[in-house]
Amino acid sequence: MTITEKILAKKAGKAKVTPGELIFAKIDLALANDITAPVAIKEFAKMGAAKVFDRQRVVLVPDHFTPNKDIASAEQVKMIREFAREQELVNFFEVGRMGIEHCLLPELGLVLPGDLVIGADSHTCTYGALGAFATGVGSTDLAAGMALGEAWFRVPESIKFVFHGQLQPWVTGKDLILYTIGQIGVDGARYCAMEFTGEVIRDLSMDGRFTMANMAIEAGGKNGIFAPDEKTESYVKERAQRDYEFVESDPTASYAQVYEWDVSTLEPQVAFPHLPENARPISEVGDIPIDQVVIGSCTNGRIEDLRLAASVLEGRKVHPHVRTIVIPGTQAIYRQAMAEGLIETFIAAEAAVSTPTCGPCLGGHMGILASGERAVSTTNRNFVGRMGHPKSEVYLANPAVAAASAVLGRIAGPQDLDL
Repeated sequence: MTITEKILAKKAGKAKVTPGELIFAKIDLALANDITAPVAIKEFAKMGAAKVFDRQRVVLVPDHFTPNKDIASAEQVKMIREFAREQELVNFFEVGRMGIEHCLLPELGLVLPGDLVIGADSHTCTYGALGAFATGVGSTDLAAGMALGEAWFRVPESIKFVFHGQLQPWVTGKDLILYTIGQIGVDGARYCAMEFTGEVIRDLSMDGRFTMANMAIEAGGKNGIFAPDEKTESYVKERAQRDYEFVESDPTASYAQVYEWDVSTLEPQVAFPHLPENARPISEVGDIPIDQVVIGSCTNGRIEDLRLAASVLEGRKVHPHVRTIVIPGTQAIYRQAMAEGLIETFIAAEAAVSTPTCGPCLGGHMGILASGERAVSTTNRNFVGRMGHPKSEVYLANPAVAAASAVLGRIAGPQDLDL
């Protein structure tokens, strides 16, 4: 079996599962945010459920419209705050304690290798970086998961992506996943497990792996997943709040498809509007002026991302025509960035630094685009109207490209600054 099939089989109490099979499986964690939790809470009540299945394994993180941007968002968070208190949930994280959910949960050791995790957010697939099966579900399915501690699944087929070679400077996990989506399309892995492997992946940092797993959904994937290794162990051993298990695919496992690429000459990628599959190398972008840069999100708001952006912005100023917004993924990342002097670098460059929030990624707040405006963003989606006005444009890139673009006032790479 593949790593995905092994995890699903174990959680379903079966010796073996096969793609296409429908199963009920025990979940290790159920997650929701300020947009999706209110719907789940209402469905939970309609079911007649009195208590969640485990008050330590239901996690609520208001992060999309928080700090509350208006009355409606304040009411949503009030609802989930009251539910968390009523249910005595151990893991409710609000302003001051919170972070962007998919940065926060791994950091706190709440999601672990071998886990089965469901979340009422499509980017729940982020946790596959740890060797967990993690996938987004609807709020109704989440309500059932919160009450019963299980969910139903159709076992996905697996697609293996093998990356060979050695990455060039300024090329990151973001570029690998943008390149992948560019090659197979936004539906190229529809309802499939995307398994990432190869020597490039073995050399990739955990932050880079989180970025890749995060965007599996942008290729239509059910989940993205990495076999855990010594880097995974180093990341989780000091964080884990419970036992965990390393799982890996059998050498004889069957895959629906296998893609192999030598990425030694891969350039930083930029995904043009209005789909993540519209990826092209930085050398083919052309002269495109921009109005805003966003560095952050559950895709690229971790410490490695901030270090990369700061290394480009050090000693430079943001272009006077460009608004630049930096959003650390969690409070701990924010503090580490302060300790390392990164926040000083951003502010000296005349960028704005925000408290952790999803904010502009989904057109929530703290950076909405007006008609005709263009943004370079380290986020994960660039659909029509994703970051504001339907006539605005979002270009997806890694943090180094975003930072270089902020300085030059046009889409550019670090090489354009002779870095």
